[in-house]
Amino acid sequence: MPGKFLKGALIEFTTSFLVPVPNVIIFQFNPETMTHTWTPAAPLPPPGGGEPNPLAVKGLPGETFSFTLAMDALDTIEASNQIAQSLAATTGIYSRLAALEMLLYPTDPHLPDILTASTPSQAGVFSLNGSYVRYVPLRIVPTVLFVWGPGRIVPVRVTSLTITERLYDPLLLHPVHAEAQIGLSVLTEDELSQVPGPLGRLARGTYHYTLGLRKGLALANLANAPDSPIGMLPIG
Repeated sequence: MPGKFLKGALIEFTTSFLVPVPNVIIFQFNPETMTHTWTPAAPLPPPGGGEPNPLAVKGLPGETFSFTLAMDALDTIEASNQIAQSLAATTGIYSRLAALEMLLYPTDPHLPDILTASTPSQAGVFSLNGSYVRYVPLRIVPTVLFVWGPGRIVPVRVTSLTITERLYDPLLLHPVHAEAQIGLSVLTEDELSQVPGPLGRLARGTYHYTLGLRKGLALANLANAPDSPIGMLPIG
């Protein structure tokens, strides 16, 4: 089809450097359908064992997304991007799948990646009274931004990933066509408070940006009030 189209994406950030470094996973094909699920917030327990307020809740409602991504190497091989062509011709869609899979692997937010560590201290080992003791780092899931157009950019955690590989290249058996079913959970304010440094500020900024935009659109819906059945309400 002629023209260019905006594509969705998942953006993973690593804090191995002084500023967040993005790893952008652009959707090869936008999903045709998406399920957006809301879960009511938990009731707020009464203070001091008093009478509970049945309308009081703790925090904001939970929010999840689920959709299926289709990936195909042939479409990439025929694209104009030479680097993408070479990668698809060599590994099929394996690099795309690997990038999605790594969104589920926890990382240590305070140390370099264990695969790139070159010294004992970098590898989580430090000296104590002349003997080396292995440091057990805090492992957290990556902070990911789900981007679905300029009006929906939210920090999420990947909660489920199911990949169905359908076709393979005959030489190295790399997958060349697959579908990935993805579940995302939007991070709450309590969870976002645990994301350190510049990455935390970025994640909280996108969260409040989308929330503010949603509130504005809800107010814009007042334009539909003249067509509403509010006149039938027994108010008087």
